[in-house]
Amino acid sequence: MRASGFRSLPFGLRFALRDLLGDPRGFGIFIACIVIGVGAISGVSGLSRSLAQGLAREGRTILGGDVSFSLVAREPSPEQRAYFAARGRLSEISLMRAMARRDDGEAAMVEIKAIDPASYPAFGAVETEPALPLAEALAERDGVAGIIVDPMLLARLDARLGDTLMIGNSRVQLRAKLVSEPDKLAGGVGLGPRVLMSRRALVDAGLVTAGSVVRNVTRVTLIGNASDEAVKAFRTEVETAFPQAGWETRTRDAVSPQFTRNLERFTQLLTLVALTALVAGGAGVANAVHGFVERKRTQFAVLKALGATGSRVFAIALAQVLAAASFAIVLGLAVGALIPWAASEGLRQVAELPVSAALDARGAAFGALYGLLVTLIFSLVPLGRAHEIPVAALLRDDPRGAKLTRYRVGAWAAGVALTALVILSASDLKLGVFYLGAAIIAFGLLRGATWLTMRIARALPRPRDARLRLALANIWRPKSLTPALIVSIGLTQTLLIALALVEGAIHNELARADAGEIPNFFFIDAPKAQAAEFRAFLAEQAPAAHIAHVPMMRGRIVAVKGVPVEKLAVNDEAKWALEGDRGVTFSAMLPENSQIVAGEWWPTDYAGPPLVSLEAKIAEGMGLGIGDDIKVNVLGRETIAKVASLRKVDWRSYGINFVMVFSPNVFAGAPYTELFTIAYGAPSIAARDAMDAKIARETAKRFPMIVSVRVKEAIAAIDKIAGQLALAARAAAGLAIVTAILALSSAVASGQRARLHDAVVLKTLGATRGWLAAAYGLEFGLVGIVASFIALAAGAAAAYVMTTFLMKFDFVFLPGTIALTTAATLAVTIGLGLAGTWRVLSRRPGPELREL
Repeated sequence: MRASGFRSLPFGLRFALRDLLGDPRGFGIFIACIVIGVGAISGVSGLSRSLAQGLAREGRTILGGDVSFSLVAREPSPEQRAYFAARGRLSEISLMRAMARRDDGEAAMVEIKAIDPASYPAFGAVETEPALPLAEALAERDGVAGIIVDPMLLARLDARLGDTLMIGNSRVQLRAKLVSEPDKLAGGVGLGPRVLMSRRALVDAGLVTAGSVVRNVTRVTLIGNASDEAVKAFRTEVETAFPQAGWETRTRDAVSPQFTRNLERFTQLLTLVALTALVAGGAGVANAVHGFVERKRTQFAVLKALGATGSRVFAIALAQVLAAASFAIVLGLAVGALIPWAASEGLRQVAELPVSAALDARGAAFGALYGLLVTLIFSLVPLGRAHEIPVAALLRDDPRGAKLTRYRVGAWAAGVALTALVILSASDLKLGVFYLGAAIIAFGLLRGATWLTMRIARALPRPRDARLRLALANIWRPKSLTPALIVSIGLTQTLLIALALVEGAIHNELARADAGEIPNFFFIDAPKAQAAEFRAFLAEQAPAAHIAHVPMMRGRIVAVKGVPVEKLAVNDEAKWALEGDRGVTFSAMLPENSQIVAGEWWPTDYAGPPLVSLEAKIAEGMGLGIGDDIKVNVLGRETIAKVASLRKVDWRSYGINFVMVFSPNVFAGAPYTELFTIAYGAPSIAARDAMDAKIARETAKRFPMIVSVRVKEAIAAIDKIAGQLALAARAAAGLAIVTAILALSSAVASGQRARLHDAVVLKTLGATRGWLAAAYGLEFGLVGIVASFIALAAGAAAAYVMTTFLMKFDFVFLPGTIALTTAATLAVTIGLGLAGTWRVLSRRPGPELREL
């Protein structure tokens, strides 16, 4: 800034900047805490925006066209196909699950994508190893079709390129490994390895039968370089021309609504974890500001003695703090802006996600506001001492007489603004409110525990051991480190415990599968003509097993109470039920693991108008009650059914259950397949695995059209995804740990002056360095134990809510993990405390006594 410009600034601001530039000591931890929090928040937001932009930019490639129309168990009619062909270029694929098996019967479930090499892919390219044209790789040779497979399938079946496998009734040859496919993201997450084959080979395999779950997707690339408006107009035109088609429609700007919503939720989760890091560092901000006021108290007293008002002194101090905060925020935003570029290539290579690195102005603005509000929350009260304490009290370091009410009100106002900002920026309001509630409860518990701990320490009888007596006195005395230590340790440990218990709940689902508490297999696409034979086969393989089976079809909800689902306002818990086709069934009896909570079940011989029973939470989310109408499209036929009952479903049983169960007369004569489950116990995990392998192998041999889905493998796939997400959450939690450590360090540093006084007096009276270290170790250990108990309660409660109500898993308490986390936290707390006070312990009494 030029000298003339600097002189034009108000006196208070000029004084503050000169003083800050002349003596910036003590703001290092303050700046670090703000930089970490703001950088994480803006970086997460920027990475999310970069991914969203990448999806939008490459939407045509990912979707495989401008618009896609998906049908289950049927193909578009000739009239519909001609309608599409008149308006653009077509690319058609078929998706289904099947079993691939070796000649010895060893089998694995695969996710088939059947394509026409002449039209697929419409955009991008399929990469294979070795590099082969699709037509050559999938062509028939001596009556054997070729397939391209995920390398995982080769590992599971111990196969090599050139080998042949059986899929359905056909023998196919492994021609190449699949490296990448441009439309992978549009297909969602699969439970098995991908197999590419021709559509003709799929038909020859005999897998496409009446009622089989095969998804036929028609992709349309409009003529010319169609704009987004033209794409939307075409979608509307098609829906008007074929109002009862019952297909799921996607456009290039919304390739995967489920993925987009999950991305928004996960971004918000990471942002909230990063905000926790920023708040955890708030103690460091408060300690730094407190230390700043302590260092400047003589200077502030001189200013007041020369006639400066308390308001002028406060403004000077606040200007210096805000200047340091502004520098930290700008630096944090610069760090956050680099994150999308640093992570983009890794996400492209590892996760095959289309990241388009870009700056995110909105995320940067929210990050800056978060940083500013946290600064005000934790600095206003310490700065208030410079305003309220008289000159003589400042010189004597006497806090009595300070009236800090207005500053506490200001800090609370900043807290309210921070709360409003969290809610305003929340993509998932429930998650945002849950976080705020958990944070307020945790902070309240920690503050309450601080007050109670200090009161108890003061009220306890004086112990004989002088070291313990000093430790207890340090806990409750004025300017104690107890509040900063408990809040910093408690918030961080709460976060760690909650994450550990959530991961433990996911792993527990795998253990339930090992123990036989849930079904071992789901069998899908069992032809109804073979249902009795297949049941007898399962009973023969596992005589004591529990076998269940029900009819299954696929259908879409198209209207609720006469309102099309596109215009329906539903809550987040019910949205997934409206996205695409859902499994539907019919039954004369109430399904297992269900309980009627409203209405009544129909008689076994019911033959009246169509009735349906809905899962209660989904019905509530869609605003449905007993007697309301719901319209579904099943196999191209629209049916309006009246809601007869609402059910509470135990989804954690993993048994057969559906959102929608219809009365048996609704789909009389409709083609369908049977869905089977089998559950059996075993004396050991090895015996259970052997039984699983035997049943999968024998099923593949005798019933090649039936797909075996091993529940444990499905849960393991979910666990893998959850583990990857948890890794990102742990990385964000690591930032909270770093800021908490910084806050602890600043707390110890801010209390060194008082400790130096005590240490000098005690050393004069004969105390050794080891004696003082033991006393300080007891102090930090006792405070850490109190914080750990509060963190245990808060973290376990948060994990219980997330696992039980949000994830629908059983809550599992992990005493070993909790004990390890607590021990590590105590070790870090004591270590940091002693490291921070080492300078005090090493000072000689003589020179210090002359300065007291």
